[in-house]
Amino acid sequence: MPPGGRKIIRIGIVDDHPAVVIGTAAFLNAQPDLRVLTTGSTVNQLLRDSPSLDVVLLDLVLADRSSPAENIAALSGTHARIIAYTSGDRPQLIRDAARAGADGMIRKSESPRVVIDAVRAVHNGEVSATTDWAAALDQDTHFVDAALSTREAEVLGLYASGETAEHVALLLHISRETVLDHIRRVRAKYAAVERTATTKVDLLRRAVEDGIVEFGR
Repeated sequence: MPPGGRKIIRIGIVDDHPAVVIGTAAFLNAQPDLRVLTTGSTVNQLLRDSPSLDVVLLDLVLADRSSPAENIAALSGTHARIIAYTSGDRPQLIRDAARAGADGMIRKSESPRVVIDAVRAVHNGEVSATTDWAAALDQDTHFVDAALSTREAEVLGLYASGETAEHVALLLHISRETVLDHIRRVRAKYAAVERTATTKVDLLRRAVEDGIVEFGR
């Protein structure tokens, strides 16, 4: 544990550009509370190490032609939070990553300080987004209204309708911890588009607004 008792944040990097991986790992590892444990040119390569990770920096354009949605789904078993780490020149990929459940988006051209702060923020359950993320979502009005992945919407629909986290977990065959993690992400994503949902009543209101729960249910 680093000085001051702060927990080490375990990081993985998926990128097929060695210079990017080496440079990013160097400035992250220079922080007392950050540690890059594993890297890979593909998600499958990263997962072969069976890492226990808190945050993954995921390049959206990889040589194996995998999609952001495929990669985020593959990483879901790690329970790590995902930051899209991209050049930002393809808004559709950013939208795809957001829909698939990414927790934020950072340009590779950002300063090390911005990347470091993003890793810490995402680890704390916040949504970390640069202007590229906002610009990409602004081009998709429907998604800005919804802002949730399919699974997040499913969990929200049940939970906001009055089910307990335990019962939602039973219905969806997932753990209670996973349900609560989805709810944290849902709250963070609504906060990121200035639609705060602090209470369960707020979550129900947002679910009704987005058509996830019918009014009066």
